[in-house]
Amino acid sequence: MVAEEVSDLKDQLRFQTPAFTAIRTVMNTAHRMVYPFLSIFARGLGVDLTTMSLALTARSLVGTFGPFTASVADSHGRKLGMLIGVGLFTLGTVLVVFWPTFWVLAVALSLATLGKYIFDPAMQAYLSDRISYQRRGLAIAVTEFGWSLAFVLGVPLMGFLIARGGWMAPFPLLALLGALMFVGIILMLPKDWKPLADRKPLWVNFRSVLTYVPALAGLAVGLFASTANEVVNLIFGVWLEDSFGLKIAALGAASAIIGISELGGEGLVAAFVDRLGKLRAIAIGLFANSLAALSLPFVGRTEAGALAGLFFFYISFEFTLVSCIPLMTEILPEARATLMSFNVAALSLGRALGAPLAPLLYGFGFLAVAAGAVVFNALALLALRKLKKSQTARVP
Repeated sequence: MVAEEVSDLKDQLRFQTPAFTAIRTVMNTAHRMVYPFLSIFARGLGVDLTTMSLALTARSLVGTFGPFTASVADSHGRKLGMLIGVGLFTLGTVLVVFWPTFWVLAVALSLATLGKYIFDPAMQAYLSDRISYQRRGLAIAVTEFGWSLAFVLGVPLMGFLIARGGWMAPFPLLALLGALMFVGIILMLPKDWKPLADRKPLWVNFRSVLTYVPALAGLAVGLFASTANEVVNLIFGVWLEDSFGLKIAALGAASAIIGISELGGEGLVAAFVDRLGKLRAIAIGLFANSLAALSLPFVGRTEAGALAGLFFFYISFEFTLVSCIPLMTEILPEARATLMSFNVAALSLGRALGAPLAPLLYGFGFLAVAAGAVVFNALALLALRKLKKSQTARVP
């Protein structure tokens, strides 16, 4: 009977894991499409880019509420958490269909992002409950393809729709897909509600995260690695323009490079992270990212060299970031979704720290930017070392 149950679980996961990837592709498409089509949204709504940026600012602030909302998956079950996430995403897209105004779009983007920040930790916790830590990296990496596929497939599709139907053309499709995803989760996932006696209050889950040294060290790894990435991420476009004077062509090529490198990084994690071990994979990724950052000022003397350097920088960062996720899922199993939502918040904080530092460092030249990325990667390595020393035997 046990063997049959294990076989049934494997069969379910073989279907559920790619389904989660598809859901994340849709949600991430809505998240990522705003950047390349920002001016089109602004013109369609009759506002300037400065006003349009307010909608993105509001959306970014939503990330700080992630730990408060995603904790529902720990206290009331993974399925409910995922349903709430997809439900908020669908509500946001439906609002734009019926009320296509700037303020409604701002609210819709915030709701969709909040839904993403609730769905992702609940989904990661669901898989972690059912897949052994030794094999979890592959499953998590497969779902992470939803991030790069949104850029490679989803955003071009949205561009096709916008070119033919105007700025709001993507939203009916996204709303329909959201409704189908909601129904799909209801049908696809078993009930996993918790008895009242087993439910922990929000503050108990928060205290579990904020008082546990390995959890804090793991969050610090993501925060510093994200800061290192953002220092380069924010300034590479300016650097390419200053170096080659080919703003449109170079940035277009760089965007393609980033999408391909993200896909490649996720593929490398799927292939190797379980074999290497999560801690070792993260360390390799941080070292490789530092070497790529240091090489940029030297290989970037030609346009081809700069794009090649950016490819290795982004593929090593994506490898590091995705390798962190299965590690984080095992640090605090009793509050998995809460810790994973804190991880999202830490990555957002890292980007917020890197953004103002990037132009300051660039004032001293791009070599200073690269050196800044290396410094933050070194801090991430120190945090990783602390995690390794303080972690219990349950995370090898």
